[in-house]
Amino acid sequence: MKIAVISDIHGNLPALQTVAAHVEAWQPDKVVVNGDVVNRGPLSLDCLRVIRQKQIQQGWHVVKGNHEDFLLQCARLDVAQGGPEYEIMQFAHWAYRQLNGEVAVLRALPDKFVLMAPDGSEFRAVHASMRGNRDGIYANSSDEELWKQIAPVPAVFVTAHTHRPMMRRFNDALVVNVGSVGAPFDGDGRASYGQFVWTRAGWEVEIVRLAYDRAQTERDYVESGFLTEGGPLAQLMLVELRRAGGLIYRWASRYQNAVLACEMSLAASVWELLQDEDLRPFLGSPGWTFD
Repeated sequence: MKIAVISDIHGNLPALQTVAAHVEAWQPDKVVVNGDVVNRGPLSLDCLRVIRQKQIQQGWHVVKGNHEDFLLQCARLDVAQGGPEYEIMQFAHWAYRQLNGEVAVLRALPDKFVLMAPDGSEFRAVHASMRGNRDGIYANSSDEELWKQIAPVPAVFVTAHTHRPMMRRFNDALVVNVGSVGAPFDGDGRASYGQFVWTRAGWEVEIVRLAYDRAQTERDYVESGFLTEGGPLAQLMLVELRRAGGLIYRWASRYQNAVLACEMSLAASVWELLQDEDLRPFLGSPGWTFD
């Protein structure tokens, strides 16, 4: 039995197309999309439509991630429509509008995928942990913390969310993060997904890395309008793509409270962050530049 798990596409259509072609050539028995198809990237609607087509025609299974929840929050009548709170989530509001009413499919997604192997061992996939789809599992998490995140402990627990591939043994369980299709954060810009194989000897896993047309993804940032209409944080997301490393947490830890308190603008905070020395090699057109 073969299972492919992909995750964290984030509106990156060229990466999704490359991974989908590789998955289909491998011919798994099941394909699981472990959340975050949409948002944080330029082509959410295109990616959602590709996944929906695979779901309907090929039986792909799709799990809800936190970015699906973000877009569902944008549909609420009481959500802020202006001010710093809105500006921080402007990229999500942009993606919500891009979906043009196709958010109902996000609301119907399950929070997990479970399959029992012929020997009775459980294969379970959730976007982050059993405690929630924003509760990331990390390689350095303590055994006590990990138990709380995956209990009841299955034979294979598949997670995502952190955008960092990981394989970890926990007692008799195999805990695997398949990484990210559209926005890897481990310094390797190639798309990533997991191949799981069950035989009578047990479960085996391989993390596959694939090069894709990242130049086209950058063009999509511009041509879709995401870079100019998604708010200043869209600039950080482009730099994240280039460096294959996360920046939103760095921004939030330094500036979010000040922005929410109206002590500085969101644009000014992003501009200041992008002057960090380690980020300068990743700046330039079509994003913000410095003289």
